[in-house]
Amino acid sequence: MRLGVAPSGRRTAADAVRLAQRAEAAGLHEVWVSEDYLERGAFAVAGAIAAVTETVRVGLGVVNPWTRHVALMAMEAHALDEVAGGRSVLGIGASNARWMQEQLGIEFERPIGVLAEYTAALRTLLRGERLRQTLLGNEIDCALDAAPPRDVPIVWGVKGPRALASGAESADGLMLSVLSSAGYARWVRETHQPREITAYASFAIAPTTAEAREQLRAHTARYLGMHGASAITAQAGIDQELAAELQRRLRSGQAAADLVDDDCVGAVTISGTVEDAARGLLAMRDAGVDSLVVIDDGTAAPELLVDSLVSAAREAGLIAP
Repeated sequence: MRLGVAPSGRRTAADAVRLAQRAEAAGLHEVWVSEDYLERGAFAVAGAIAAVTETVRVGLGVVNPWTRHVALMAMEAHALDEVAGGRSVLGIGASNARWMQEQLGIEFERPIGVLAEYTAALRTLLRGERLRQTLLGNEIDCALDAAPPRDVPIVWGVKGPRALASGAESADGLMLSVLSSAGYARWVRETHQPREITAYASFAIAPTTAEAREQLRAHTARYLGMHGASAITAQAGIDQELAAELQRRLRSGQAAADLVDDDCVGAVTISGTVEDAARGLLAMRDAGVDSLVVIDDGTAAPELLVDSLVSAAREAGLIAP
């Protein structure tokens, strides 16, 4: 199983680059750049990371079809892969109505259908072929000036059952959401049989299990509220009435960390002592995860995040001492 980190979009671009360099020097395998609105632009940060690293895979995890014309996405993906020397991975997802429609004024309809059509069109351009079709209301007739020297892998960051099924068929892999447990990863692998699974993980190490899980309690409550009663929470063994209540509180602006105990945090994060975290990493590997990417919340010192992950990975035998 490959291990990586994802710098927070709240960090400066320069700090994200430094975190990526430290991750590579420490022996980690991947760095992923997310694009939450309205934080740093993912392609610029990923390009900077690619330019100053040599071995790590550089992933976009994820960008969406609404804010970039498919030709622009192909241009950026082509350029990034050239800078990275063939180390890039392009992650795309459908985004959500709050970002697209409410914040940016972009009509948000048929997200999974659009994502599938966009992916097919993007592949056409990245193969160096001419694209002639209507997509998102645009009559397109164009081709890149040159095709990338390889097939740039495209993965989907999605979580609904129809989206997972479509992504397993259309993409080179699936990227699973924050708080995806080993049980959920195994269920995705067995149910949808994607080519590869990448999973985002929330991560914390402390001298005691309780201290580490306290660090992630509010974060866990928030993201469980986003997922609500769903396969993600069900496959982790989270009570579905609790998941629904966490979602209700999130939507009403109420605090919910008091509903999330240590066992709940432990079920959906990799947290605890170094030994606890090592067991969590191995559980994800054994569930069929190909790449595990630890998210950075932008508050801890970046060297602490990398060094903590490396210590757990060495304990688990996933990185050489």
